[in-house]
Amino acid sequence: MFGWIENIDWTGLLVDIGIIAIKLVAILIIYLIAKSIGKRAIEKAFSRNNKGMTQARSKTLQLISVNIFTYFLMFIVIGIVFDLFGLDIKTLIAGAGIIGLAIGFGAQGLVSDVVTGFFLLLEQQIDVEDYVTVAGKDGIIEEIGLRTTKLRGFDGTLHYIPNREISSVSNHSRGNMQALVDIGISYDDNIDTAMRVLQVACDRLASEDEDIMEGPDVVGVQAFGSSDVVIRVVCKTKNMQQFAVERRIRKALKEALDQHGIEIPYPHQVNITKSN
Repeated sequence: MFGWIENIDWTGLLVDIGIIAIKLVAILIIYLIAKSIGKRAIEKAFSRNNKGMTQARSKTLQLISVNIFTYFLMFIVIGIVFDLFGLDIKTLIAGAGIIGLAIGFGAQGLVSDVVTGFFLLLEQQIDVEDYVTVAGKDGIIEEIGLRTTKLRGFDGTLHYIPNREISSVSNHSRGNMQALVDIGISYDDNIDTAMRVLQVACDRLASEDEDIMEGPDVVGVQAFGSSDVVIRVVCKTKNMQQFAVERRIRKALKEALDQHGIEIPYPHQVNITKSN
């Protein structure tokens, strides 16, 4: 029953398997080398010919070019592997076309991803390192691919967002940004005096901080809290510097109020003890 096993040329079979394994390893090594060389060539090409483009735009096109080159290289490798196993690549492509028609409706999402990604790049809606809100998530764009966009959240989470889910884009990195700070003073303090003190502190900070493009200006009373009068300060900053500027404004305002004896109210806890 198992006589056919004895008729197998095990030595020849092992030699054939070894040759195929060596060829596969060689193909993999060549693929990695070609990918590395191609990536470096693309990076050098964009570093030399980036006139008329912002750094973010150049980096975006560079990453998408590397992405396309990688897919193209993988397609060539697959063709070589098929040929190694004696498979006709033309027949496989024809068969893939027939199968593609059968699963076409299931691949609509993939096609939508590619088309949406193409228009995102064409219309320059987003670039790498832009601070955006897409698909209900805030973060910094790390990569725009043919199928997905990588978004790094401010908590460090890397979101992989299918391009078809990007129905609207809020780009916070185009033009100067606004920094906004609210600070409270006691109801017992004079509002006009407090606003003058705050404005002097803002003017001093503006002369020292290169990230501030306009202001800061004390715009007036914003709200009445339970224990404080809220005064608002606004200014325009360089792109992506608004959060750092807000922190520096808060520090400057706090120090100015302390120097002039103006109180910043805080909740007080009163302990009531019952005596017998």
